[in-house]
Amino acid sequence: MLFGKKSGIKNRNRERYERVRRLMWIKCESCGKLVYYKDYKENKYICPRCGRAFIMTPKQRFDLLFDDNSWEKLPAPNVSDDPLKFADRVPYQDRLDSARSETGCYDAITTADGTIGGVPTTICVLNGLFMMGSMGRAAGDAIVAAMEHAIAQRRAFVMVTSSGGARMQENILSLMQMARTTVAVNKLHANGIPYIVLLTDPTFGGVTASFAMLGDIHIAEKGARIGFAGRRVIEQNIREKLPNNFQTADYLYEHGMVDMVVARGDLHDTIANILAVLTKQTREPKQISVTTPAHDASKKIRGMGENEAYDKVLLARHENRPHFLDYINGIVSDWTYLAGDRCFAEDAAMASGIGFWRGIPAVIIGQEQGRTIESRQKHRFGMANPDGYRKAQRMMRLAEKFQLPLISLFDTAGAFAGREGEERGQSQAVASSIATGLSIATPYVAVNVGQGGSGGAIAIGTGDRVLMLENAIYSVIAPESCASILWKDNNFRATASAAMKLTARDMADMNVIDEIIHEPAGGAHTDWQTTMELLANAVVKQINELQQIPVNELPARRAEKFLAMTRDVEIYQPEHIGEEH
Repeated sequence: MLFGKKSGIKNRNRERYERVRRLMWIKCESCGKLVYYKDYKENKYICPRCGRAFIMTPKQRFDLLFDDNSWEKLPAPNVSDDPLKFADRVPYQDRLDSARSETGCYDAITTADGTIGGVPTTICVLNGLFMMGSMGRAAGDAIVAAMEHAIAQRRAFVMVTSSGGARMQENILSLMQMARTTVAVNKLHANGIPYIVLLTDPTFGGVTASFAMLGDIHIAEKGARIGFAGRRVIEQNIREKLPNNFQTADYLYEHGMVDMVVARGDLHDTIANILAVLTKQTREPKQISVTTPAHDASKKIRGMGENEAYDKVLLARHENRPHFLDYINGIVSDWTYLAGDRCFAEDAAMASGIGFWRGIPAVIIGQEQGRTIESRQKHRFGMANPDGYRKAQRMMRLAEKFQLPLISLFDTAGAFAGREGEERGQSQAVASSIATGLSIATPYVAVNVGQGGSGGAIAIGTGDRVLMLENAIYSVIAPESCASILWKDNNFRATASAAMKLTARDMADMNVIDEIIHEPAGGAHTDWQTTMELLANAVVKQINELQQIPVNELPARRAEKFLAMTRDVEIYQPEHIGEEH
């Protein structure tokens, strides 16, 4: 006989014991272990044994994300139940009644107002505990109403998703919510409302194929499973075993669909930093305090001293010269790295994000070359694939939507030349980046901080103001390649450098750039502190001047600036020594 159980007799003590046990312990669906409920709750509903993040109720989400657990729930629109009178094994109305009884919610959407980092915000939670978070008419109406409320109140909007997709019991009426919610998202964008999507476990189907993948910023909660069709369905269709990490948050990050993967405990601060920039909160300029990495100054640089032009080439490539992420770490406060092109991949060669540049909220992009062998391979020496340039275009549009200055620090030998790039449209990606940069209605400052190589550089170099560090270079091709092609001898690389007119002084003489930023004696690699101070202040000066111009006038002025370039250029060209004419 089992403890506490008598045959044929209902044991009330046993029922009481089971209720208490359920309140004290919870079984993890992932690892199968029993977890003390108090530990589970204090760990933000994450299994302390295996790290599985469980579905949170709307109240738990609001307490997690809003400042000081302070928020006000908004009423949901009234919608008639079961318009199709649908019944499977159980009538749809009975399923609704059961879900309402179990969750205490009218339907799958719950909305509340509060603040995140002091920024007035509306949070809309798609509750995975209510019929698997499926989206029907009630959910669609609630999402539309919440977004319209955010627009009317000028509040930032955060959408938290956990869903199996569209609600089958409402058939086409559910499917139409994909279009209806997208209309509401378009209104958010048109009104300049920040729209952040937090994708939690699980998010699938018509939800991911509509409002959940249309945010300004996509955050995937660590451990979330996200996709369109379910894993089992895909494996059955293609008759293949999918990789273990398929449709995980990290998988989506690698494939460019989300900006970041964030642990549950870090979500509030992450969203607060994002909203601070997008809503242009005030910040004190960051105090620049950097240390120049040690390097062997006595080491002779091969090729140095042939002529001034080629000396600049070698200085622009110096291994100790600061790169994009070095400038970000030294100058920018509240930096948030944003990833992905929303199409195919995250390209580490093109870095991007938002933060405060000396107190100015801005969108910042640039090529990162890496410093160690491992990081250089990861960043591909700053040579971006099409995915990187499409990410840059996304950042340009983000800057335009929120009227944030766009700052570009370009430093690349050129766009990556490889099979994958050609297959995914390298030429089109570079061309579109040039076009997007020329058309955005927001201040745009581009700075050549090292190697300005070919189309890969100008793709993010079409600013209202183009600046150039003193020892940077700008050219259509590397001088070594130019010498090999035209002189038929790589030994003429210094001669080619001088003939190509690729230095900052040459660019200023030809009106290609607007300002030369001086470097410390010996070059930027000798004194990072001074270099960053000079660069930071030069960019601030240009942004302050550009912000005095109406943003709707900037694209036309920018276009005329580039149309005027190369007209009536007449500069001295050195004689070609050792070449037959």
